[in-house]
Amino acid sequence: MQVSPRPLILALSIAVALSACGGTYHEGPLVIPAAPADQGAADTAPVPSVTAFVDTIATNQRGDARYATLETNAGVRVLAGMLDIWTPLTQLVDAGQTAPAVGTFPAVAASAWTGVPNDGTNGGTIRNATVHNYNIDYVVKATTGRTAEQTTLAYFDDRRGKGYSVTDAMGPLTAAWRASTQQTTTINNVPADATTVLYNDGGNNNGVGGTANANFGTVVDFVNMVGANGSTEPAKRFYKYARPFRWSSAVQVVPALLPARSSTPATDGGFTSGHSAEAMRNALAMAYVVPERFQEILSRGLELGESRILAGMHSPLDVLSGRIHGEAVVAGNLADPANQALKANAYAQAHTTLMAATSTTATTYASFAQSGTLSTDRFADYATNKANYIRRSTYGFPQIASTTAAAVVPKGAEVLIETRLPYLSAEQRRVVLKTTALASGYPVMDDAEGWGRLNLFAAADGYAAFKGNVVVNMDASKGGFNAADRWRNNISGTGKLVKQGTGALKLGGNNTWTGGTELTAGILEAISSTAFGAGDVYVSGGTLVANAATPVKAAKYTQLAGATVLEINALSATQAGLTVAGDATIGGGALSIKFPGSYKPKAGDTITVLGAGRLQGTFTTITVAGFAKVTPTYSGTTLTLTVTN
Repeated sequence: MQVSPRPLILALSIAVALSACGGTYHEGPLVIPAAPADQGAADTAPVPSVTAFVDTIATNQRGDARYATLETNAGVRVLAGMLDIWTPLTQLVDAGQTAPAVGTFPAVAASAWTGVPNDGTNGGTIRNATVHNYNIDYVVKATTGRTAEQTTLAYFDDRRGKGYSVTDAMGPLTAAWRASTQQTTTINNVPADATTVLYNDGGNNNGVGGTANANFGTVVDFVNMVGANGSTEPAKRFYKYARPFRWSSAVQVVPALLPARSSTPATDGGFTSGHSAEAMRNALAMAYVVPERFQEILSRGLELGESRILAGMHSPLDVLSGRIHGEAVVAGNLADPANQALKANAYAQAHTTLMAATSTTATTYASFAQSGTLSTDRFADYATNKANYIRRSTYGFPQIASTTAAAVVPKGAEVLIETRLPYLSAEQRRVVLKTTALASGYPVMDDAEGWGRLNLFAAADGYAAFKGNVVVNMDASKGGFNAADRWRNNISGTGKLVKQGTGALKLGGNNTWTGGTELTAGILEAISSTAFGAGDVYVSGGTLVANAATPVKAAKYTQLAGATVLEINALSATQAGLTVAGDATIGGGALSIKFPGSYKPKAGDTITVLGAGRLQGTFTTITVAGFAKVTPTYSGTTLTLTVTN
């Protein structure tokens, strides 16, 4: 759930020194509890001990397509799960000759599939009929039930440059992005004669790069770069899995796309979808330089893949494999040492130019990027984006293998989220990918490296489980997500969260981790009642904020003296902003009360702000927005405030 910024009403606040006003509620000297116990070493996500795509990406060459194998081609190998569904004829049987040495290709006919049946099977064998039938039936249902809007989008997503299509996920930044890249397209409608005439996009797809575009050329070069070694042709030629309309005449290809169908079935494989892979590559590149729209842009990438199904041109397996292929290719290029300067410069140039184009600053840019409404930004609804991303990640396939296999994280995959979670270490980002991974057992997705199970949408919302100590150190001076971020996953586990640094982190999930929370600096804000999990909360520095629609819960709460603040956004006169099941021990520090919602007290009202199983100690100062005087009353279980103008 997205939370609107709180009104700035600090100008009306007046701090009131209380120096033990109201008394203390404990026997003898106040005993400050120890911080939640350390939960051991941080979690890790070791690199799988298999051949890594990022180390062998250069083997995925279009020119090698006719002779690509699992052993020789990274793009073929990463999709090897398809062999559980479908066994193609081997390359050598099709070619009728011995494979040449690597890098040498004899001049033979373009088709290596001659002599096989022209019935959609290309001479292969279905190994899992349940999955195959589901795959084709899905397309039949999708194409017979598509809406007019989906039909039009399917046409655009087929005929337009994929880079241009993906940019409409930029929301409020779309116009600035397209102007800065100088992107163009000639596909702006569905021509009346499109059913008989093939229209190709005469635009420039990703825009103008290099020195010809002084303000944004580096960004365009970067987006183009991530597609290097990204051909899907080797996989198409190896797997030889036909397009859905060749498997079933019930598949209804969009009429305006009939001229785009190939007339040579034997060389027109459906697995994997080149459009889907390219859309994912473009989406990941754009999300890398505009992480403020990370989830929205990735949502558009997967939507373009679904358009291929709705068009009747590809099946869910084709599209799923395109996502996997695209993720691996982008990671391989981002991890390449030769591209480190380009990606850093592209990120910097994107922010400088887009801020200037939108009249924003480092402080206002992120909020502007998220300022659209459904009438102006069709990706403005987080819950819809999340649901669609999950659906498009599996397409409802039955799980055909273990559903509880431990997640593994591919070598180099952490680079995909390094600008989205810049304050985490590379190893921490790997753990985020591990804890947010999709379930195991789905067709094609259980590759040995782990590409198929990556859930990058969820990874953008931080950890989904804590194991050991999870130390988050945010440096607000670096700006962007280093200064402020929000995690929305449901976090489980037995670990402990330690928030350090000057930045601000919001937690918004239905969290259940048990190891506790320790705040030493900066801001840690609860935007859900269970934001702090099921453990103790300990504030030795910084500001803890309770800002949820219902009272924020803690097992125990401890606040030390000094530069510590508990900020409570009051919900009503009787509903405490923070409820503690056990002891609440207040060794000093400040308490700040604000009223961001509809509830506003009047002079003379008494507000319950803190409830506990046992309340001990007092705050040094209390601030209530809009009131000049406040009288606290500490009981053994509650703190109430009576306000006066």
